[in-house]
Amino acid sequence: MTSSVEPVMLDAVAHALGLGDNELVSLVGGGGKTTLLFALGRQLGRRTVLTTTTKMGRDQTGGYPVLTGPDDDEVAAAVDRNGPVLVRRIEVDTKAGGVAPEDCDRWFADVPGIDHVVVEADGSRQRPFKAPREGEPVIPTRTTTLVACVGAGALGRVIADACHRPLRLAAVAGCSPYQRLTPERLAAVLASERGSRKGCPPAARYVALINQVTDHHLPFIDELVASVGSVFPVVAVAEAAASAAEH
Repeated sequence: MTSSVEPVMLDAVAHALGLGDNELVSLVGGGGKTTLLFALGRQLGRRTVLTTTTKMGRDQTGGYPVLTGPDDDEVAAAVDRNGPVLVRRIEVDTKAGGVAPEDCDRWFADVPGIDHVVVEADGSRQRPFKAPREGEPVIPTRTTTLVACVGAGALGRVIADACHRPLRLAAVAGCSPYQRLTPERLAAVLASERGSRKGCPPAARYVALINQVTDHHLPFIDELVASVGSVFPVVAVAEAAASAAEH
């Protein structure tokens, strides 16, 4: 059976997301955000800042130069000198703290020499899908593209077993947390402003991205696409490309 969705490799994901020449991309939701962050750094070119507004493991660098607590001039100089750089605020024990969303807005709009800012704007405790609590996600207001990430490991699973904050997610989906995440329930959470669209700036494009997809998942994704219709696009990333995902 032919699927309506053709999974892409991770090294082609910027094109699949329809990213242009000047973007502030915020990544929210579940599995694979950190790997996606680093992949977009490789694809968007030299004048790119990678960052987070939440916590990140200190050893999660993607091989990029890391700036801790820099001022704007230092960020601009590092991008000019090194190409894509990873910017974080503080480092304590095994974790690095996120920057303020206002920093991301300023680097994108006001600092010369920066074409793209890519932000990991949410945490999911290494679960493939989630619903946000109060204060989450932390999305810069100048975001041009918001990407809601879903790990394929959540598809068809019992919500309480697979998802972060299952009670909140089930409430948005209109079901029990002990029921399965069907295409219709996933579509409901992805479309909801209490779910994955929470905090999406009015002018931002919104895209759902399913990570770690195999042929086994394609019928589910076809049903998901049928449920969301033309409301927002769905991009699938093949498992072989996303298997090293860092959440």
